[in-house]
Amino acid sequence: MPVFEYKGKTLAGAQVQGELKAGNREELERLLRQNRILVSSIRKKPAEIKIKIGTGIKKIHISRFTRQFSTMIGAGLPMVQCLDILGTQMESKELRRVINEVKDAVQSGLTLSEALSKHPKVFDQLYTNMVEAGEMGGALDTILVRLSVYREKADALVRKVKGAMVYPSVVMVVAAGVTIAMLTFIVPIFANMFSSLGSELPAPTQIILNISNFLQSNFLYLILMVVASSIGFVMWVKTAAGKSAFDKFMLRVPIFSNLIRKSAVARFTRTLGTLLSSGVSILDALDVTAKTAGNTVIARAIKKATMAIAEGDTITAPLKESGVFPPMVTQMISVGEKTGGLDEMLGKIADFYDEEVDAAVSALTSMIEPLIIVIMGAVIGGILVAMYLPMFDIIGKI
Repeated sequence: MPVFEYKGKTLAGAQVQGELKAGNREELERLLRQNRILVSSIRKKPAEIKIKIGTGIKKIHISRFTRQFSTMIGAGLPMVQCLDILGTQMESKELRRVINEVKDAVQSGLTLSEALSKHPKVFDQLYTNMVEAGEMGGALDTILVRLSVYREKADALVRKVKGAMVYPSVVMVVAAGVTIAMLTFIVPIFANMFSSLGSELPAPTQIILNISNFLQSNFLYLILMVVASSIGFVMWVKTAAGKSAFDKFMLRVPIFSNLIRKSAVARFTRTLGTLLSSGVSILDALDVTAKTAGNTVIARAIKKATMAIAEGDTITAPLKESGVFPPMVTQMISVGEKTGGLDEMLGKIADFYDEEVDAAVSALTSMIEPLIIVIMGAVIGGILVAMYLPMFDIIGKI
């Protein structure tokens, strides 16, 4: 409904102005007349242009909401009352708005899963499917507890992986900054000094001077090229072909592939195990897990497993053929299928790989730290040695 700005006078002659929502100008004039205001001017308020990336809601806020909601439902409070309380105390204003809309939808007669599904960017398919299974099975409080545990462990896994990437990223940015600063500001000082000597410079020194001159002459173009390349890369990764190629590369790249593979296995087994233990059918569970896998290679393997099960086969063979899952994982899944305890077995695998991710993060950090220091020392030390080589030659001649 549009917002109108108006000006007018009361019957006593006092000037008034303000804003009101109305379907059109005639409706607004009628409302103002009812309030005994004589209108002098009305204009439609220009719409505000808001640019928002994503939902503005952090994953940890959704995890906290799920934990608190499960506790309140488990304590026997009515659902609408729980949503009303949570809708007033959430840290995120956007999440408060969403919860209040969910509450209104539930009050109007929708089920909780239907109300949540109206906000797919906040509550994904996994979330709504588990809630629906809980509603149908009459165990919503139990399902919400499982969902809160799942989200907390999934968030912890993401933080571990991101934490492993922060240190090397920061060090590499600092190293690049120091190198560029040396080439841009320090090397030119030496270049002026060498130009006065008039003698031929050693090859390493000349190479460094050429790089410095090129960087100074094309600095703006290089920045634009880096920005354009970054934007192009992000857009390429968002395409189906780009995402697939990038995911394959990340599973094969040295140093990081071990951590990425283990975190992907932990996420897959945790998601599928949680859905199955919540009463979701295996075909629906695999469909949801494929959509939330976060890696196209693993998603394809899960889709093949879905097709195999639909044809009466087991889940193990397609997962083994993908080459992503270690033999231990496929063997344990096979045992879980044969014993009828697949959900429990998947939970054990997820717990094991959570610990493996911890170990991989520690190993990655301990390996990358000295490697980056050596690279930094080689680059900066190489520049300094190249700058001092002409001086050594002069001293040798003297």
